[in-house]
Amino acid sequence: MFNLTKPLKAQKDEINYLRYIAMYQFSSKVASCLFPEDSTFFIQRSLTTNRIRNILTEDKRLFLVLRAQDNLFSITEISGQIIKNCTSPPSFRFIIKNEVASFIREGRNAFCKFVINSDPSIRAGDEVLVVDEQDNLLAVGRAKVSGEEVKQYKRGLAVIVKRGIKNVYQDNSKGN
Repeated sequence: MFNLTKPLKAQKDEINYLRYIAMYQFSSKVASCLFPEDSTFFIQRSLTTNRIRNILTEDKRLFLVLRAQDNLFSITEISGQIIKNCTSPPSFRFIIKNEVASFIREGRNAFCKFVINSDPSIRAGDEVLVVDEQDNLLAVGRAKVSGEEVKQYKRGLAVIVKRGIKNVYQDNSKGN
């Protein structure tokens, strides 16, 4: 946080750039949900490279992080909820047994043996949503195994959880 600029309102070309990254990483449908045409965002840049690092909502809450190593997004609970509302299960999701939902909400990692279903297009290293059997968002994180592999494994990590979601958002579908 110390090597970042103050939040500045994003220009239209910057939002378009971010939308294209979201199209590549997720899909055009998800990109239009994350970055609607009438959206207002703030960005923080790296002081050393001047590249975009954080995307903030209109009320300056962290929305997405643009990773330096691969120029892809790390999702937060806000963007995760928008992706969940924009897609149908099992897209971008690992669906976890209800019996471990409280542990995942606390930010604990998800193990393969508790995964009921998953998006077969998920690859190891992808940003994913962790949901319960009723499609309530529990956490966001990074997949350790593919969506196909997780169904065959009985041991090991499925998702490294970055942020557990303690409260359930009722409607965050506006996108800004």
